Amino acid sequence: TLLQPAPTGHLPLVDTAAWLHPTAQLIGNVRIGADVLVCANAVIRADETTPDGEVSPVEVGPGSNVQDGVIIHALAGTSAIVGAGCSLAHGCMVHGPCTILDRCFIGFGSIIFRSDLGEGVMVSAGAVVQDVTLPAGAYVPPGAVITSKVNVAALRQVRDEERALLDAIATENQELLAGYRRIFGAK
Repeated sequence: TLLQPAPTGHLPLVDTAAWLHPTAQLIGNVRIGADVLVCANAVIRADETTPDGEVSPVEVGPGSNVQDGVIIHALAGTSAIVGAGCSLAHGCMVHGPCTILDRCFIGFGSIIFRSDLGEGVMVSAGAVVQDVTLPAGAYVPPGAVITSKVNVAALRQVRDEERALLDAIATENQELLAGYRRIFGAK
């Protein structure tokens, strides 16, 4: 794993109970919580400064998983915050300013930018969520473009069977975390 300082000297802080794949890259003011799984080729970067040299954090909360090829970054002076128990699926991009509350799922190749997601939101594969606030439990369908209050108002809630799938994905990733710890130890 590459743990690299930002030009400002900020270093990533990784809980000892997290596991990072050797090809993952964490750069700058990044904070990784306990029991977080960061998979191959993920890039989590917090290095852009405000004019006064401040770097806001990029955080991944406890029990979350950041799957292969995920990118998390934020514009200067802003944060990207991912809550507890979230799943960021392969190849998605989370770009701050944004806040993603607990138990959210961000699907394959989707993009989250300048948005806030309530608890338990499901963003399906290939969707774009930009410049909006999504209420708790909102379901964003595959390929949807959600960029206005009108788009948000048209969304339905996550169904029980979808929540069960998302919970199973989170559980599977915690099992992977345990397996990687057995093989490689925490890093």
